[in-house]
Amino acid sequence: MARGHWLDPFARRLLAATGQLPPRPPAAPQIEPQPDPPNDPQIERELLALRLRQRPDHRLRSGDEAQHAAALGWRLDVNRASADDWLRLPGIQPGHVDLLLRLQQGGVQLSGLDDLQRLLDLPHGLLAQWEPLLLFRWYGDGPPAAAAPQRLDLNRSSAAQLEQQLPQLNAERRARLLRERQRQPFQDLADLQQRLQLPPALVEELIGRVRFGQGGAGPQLPRSA
Repeated sequence: MARGHWLDPFARRLLAATGQLPPRPPAAPQIEPQPDPPNDPQIERELLALRLRQRPDHRLRSGDEAQHAAALGWRLDVNRASADDWLRLPGIQPGHVDLLLRLQQGGVQLSGLDDLQRLLDLPHGLLAQWEPLLLFRWYGDGPPAAAAPQRLDLNRSSAAQLEQQLPQLNAERRARLLRERQRQPFQDLADLQQRLQLPPALVEELIGRVRFGQGGAGPQLPRSA
């Protein structure tokens, strides 16, 4: 049987009471952890303003930060934004930025949120985070009419489908499209514009009306006389 300490608790208290043992120091009071203070939108906004002053290239990390940035007056001019501007949006991908800038360099403009969503195929939740920051200014003539909801696959559609559903493309451009896609499928609208040398106004009409499935189209059968 294990032996206990030679001074049991009663004897220790007795010796301490008679001054023969120093009293034990009082136990340190236990400090209960305090709950984190609730997030104060005004404080969060001021902290973001400080970060933006210290680092103008600060990338927004969440929808809440995007809301605070909008409240601070920051806006992104969609048809004039630089790569650095786009990359500040939460959740944006480098591929999105590359496509947007190539279209911008080709003179193509976006008229609203629907154009942006159809072009980038964005989740609605992500687009909702961006919406307070986006500014759609149209430079030059007015924007084109709204695009039809049905999208035509330019890498797989037949010559007859192109003629019927895309009257914007004349016979010469349709023939060139068919030749080019046999050489290599089109990647996106910017690739289409560059390879067919399309004017910006025509590309703007195609936003939301076409898509680019990957995988070559089948052989074109000769049309009957």
